[in-house]
Formats: sequence, structure tokens, C-alpha cells
Amino acid sequence: MPKITIIGAGSSFTQHIAVDILSIDGLSKGTIALVDVDQERLDIAHQLVEMVIKKLDKEWNVISSVNRKEVIKDSNYIINQIEVNGLNTVKSEFEIPLKYGVKQCIGDTMGPGGLFKTLRTLPQWLEIIKDIEELAPNSIILNYTNPMSAVTLATSRVTNIPVVGLCHSIQNTSRQLSDYIGVPYDELHWKAAGINHMSWFVELKHQGKDMYPLLIEKTSNKEFLEKDSVRLDAMKYLGAFVSESSGHFSEYIPYYRKRDDLIDIHCSTGYNGGTGFYANNWPTWRKENDEYIRGILSGENELSISPSNEYAAVIIEGMEKNTPKVIYGNVPNNGLIDNLPNDGIVEVACLVDRNGVNPCHFGKLPTHLAALCQSNMAFFDLAVSAVLEKDKEKALYALSIDPLTAAVCSLKEIKEMFNELYESEKEYLNI
Repeated sequence: MPKITIIGAGSSFTQHIAVDILSIDGLSKGTIALVDVDQERLDIAHQLVEMVIKKLDKEWNVISSVNRKEVIKDSNYIINQIEVNGLNTVKSEFEIPLKYGVKQCIGDTMGPGGLFKTLRTLPQWLEIIKDIEELAPNSIILNYTNPMSAVTLATSRVTNIPVVGLCHSIQNTSRQLSDYIGVPYDELHWKAAGINHMSWFVELKHQGKDMYPLLIEKTSNKEFLEKDSVRLDAMKYLGAFVSESSGHFSEYIPYYRKRDDLIDIHCSTGYNGGTGFYANNWPTWRKENDEYIRGILSGENELSISPSNEYAAVIIEGMEKNTPKVIYGNVPNNGLIDNLPNDGIVEVACLVDRNGVNPCHFGKLPTHLAALCQSNMAFFDLAVSAVLEKDKEKALYALSIDPLTAAVCSLKEIKEMFNELYESEKEYLNI
């Protein structure tokens, strides 16, 4: 009987992951342990999981505690979905860079927001890893926390416990491409690899025919192009479609957010690139999600048991039942993508069975696409090294090579921005 611990159980991911796990056919017993530093949100999550267990008529047990050491012991799977001081910092991480002309849409992976999220998240996560090593040394860590590459990279450098970073961008984007092209999803053949939020669909075929000429032709239609403006525009010039939304992707490269006229042309609203979209909405989303779950518990809202496209339960099923599964995971490179750094984290297809998550060799990315990935991998390497070595200067270097920040600011301005962000958040940092 597996024991699965979810750390950061107050997250909106918990409902979907719990439903997925408890829907695994033939896995009728086990324990789900919930951990969150917020007692109120933990209580809500606990009640929600109990409700899912009852609705699916399973015999699983659920336990919870604000003290992870009380529940983590002998876990087989550790799911990380923590958020560290996000409510206290999301505004400053958008508004301070904005003073310097850096206009972020999301700011949770790259850019000033992504850097400082790394700097405040990793110290807390590293302490959790110590407890995992002591209490659940035979577990596997399934990481959902952003910045995905940075958190997974840090984990791989401090522990021998296996770790895989899980996202939904490959699943979502492959289905979007099926819709854009107008072919059944089950008939679409694709091959993708890269890094989290920047994996490249280097092949896109239907019945053996290359679909890229059709997709590029469709971008001549203004209405179609506006559906996904940054990604579709970039595809025309780079030759491949990328795995994350236009809003996210616009921050990972230097081409689209460095001038107002470019933002006006390519970046619209919401996840398509709206400036301040995440900072202005995330606190509200979090509150609304908590209220929605309370509505489920009261009977006002219906509890959905529809499966999600998240990979956590796919891994658990593959390992527990020795049923081979294929996922896309973020794992240490170790030669998986030949022309990306071996000591970085890459996103590739992985086979899952009772032996765990087994990454598959991809080969080489097209050189120009690899170069864009390499730049961001260097950013993550410096950010992680800054925390592990308590080296503030390396954190500054990370911001100095960030594609969006470097496209907008001089080195002097970058240092001034960094110092201002550091002062606003120093109580949450450990460098």
C-alpha cells in the first residue's frame, strides 16, 4: 500500500492530484499525507481529500499536519507544490522591475520575479529535503513547484533521492497543436524536448506529412495568429513551436517585451502576454480557489472527479502496478540532450515502470533552439548556486544574463534593480 505525501497541500493542485491518484484502477488502499504551514488551508485540503475518497468508494486513509515530520515517515512518493511567501512578494517582484522598464507577464520562472522566487523558495525546500532524507529515504520526489528547472536542479545537487519535475505544458500544447492544425489528437505525431517551459516540438506530423507548412500558412490569418501570438510568431522564424504559453514564453527570450511597440503588437491579455497579469490576479485566484473548495465541502459546488492531465498519478500507477507509462519529465540531463549542459535539467520523454522514472535519450536539438535553452539553463545554474553557496553576487549575475532583463536594462540598472528587490525581500532570503 503506497504512502503519498503532498507538501503544500493548500495548493489548487491537490484536488486534481488526489482525484487522479484515487481513480487508479486496482489501487484501493493507501495513505495520503498532507502538509501545509497554513492550518486553515490544510484543514480544507484534508476534508476535500476525505470527500474524494468517499465519493470514489476507496479505502484510503488521509492524515495531515502542519509539522511535516509527523506524517512524512516512510512515504513512497513526495509531491512538492509549495509556495513560499508569494502573497508578500508578488507585488514588489512586478512593480520594482517595472520601474526599470522590465514588463513581466508571469514572472515565476525567469526574469526578476523568477529569480527572487528561486531565492526565497529554495532555502525552505532544502530544509524539507533534509527531512525527506531522514524519514523517507526510499521515496521519489515529484516536483510541481516553480521555478521548475531551478527547484529540480537544486534537488538533484543536494540529494541522491530521485527527483522528477512535472508540468502540464507538453500535454496542453500538444493538444493545442492538434486543434490549431485540425487533426485528431490520436493521429498527431510529435517529438519534443528542451527545458521546462521551453521544450520544442521539433517534429509535427500527420499520417507522415509535415504539418509545419500548414501551421505557418495559417499564421497569415490575423485572427488565427492572435490566438497564440508570441508562440505562433516565433515559430515562423525559429522553425518550431514551443511548449509554454505566449505570456510565459515572451519572458524567456529577448525579442518581444523589450519595447512597448513590440508588446502592443505581440502581447495581448492574460496568458497571451498581458503585462502584470500574474501579479494583479494571483492573490485573487488563490482566494477564489479556497472559496470554491469551501463551496464543495458545503455542498454548494459539485465535486468533480474528472481526471486531469497531470503526471503524478501516471507515475504512481506505473510504479505501483508495473504498467509501462510514458511521461515528459524534468530530469538531470546526463547526456539525454547531446548539445545541452550535462549538469542541467532537461525535459524529455521518460518511461515509467516499477524501476521508477527512466529518461529516454533524445539526441541533438537544432543548434539555435539549444542556444536559447542554454542561456536559460545558465540563469538557473547561477540562481541555484547563489542559494547553495550563499553567494549574493551569483544571484546578481543570474539577473544580468536574464534574456528579458538584459534586453531592457544596462548592467548598472540591473544592479540597482537587484539591490532594490533584495532590500524589499531580504527577510525571506538566505544569501
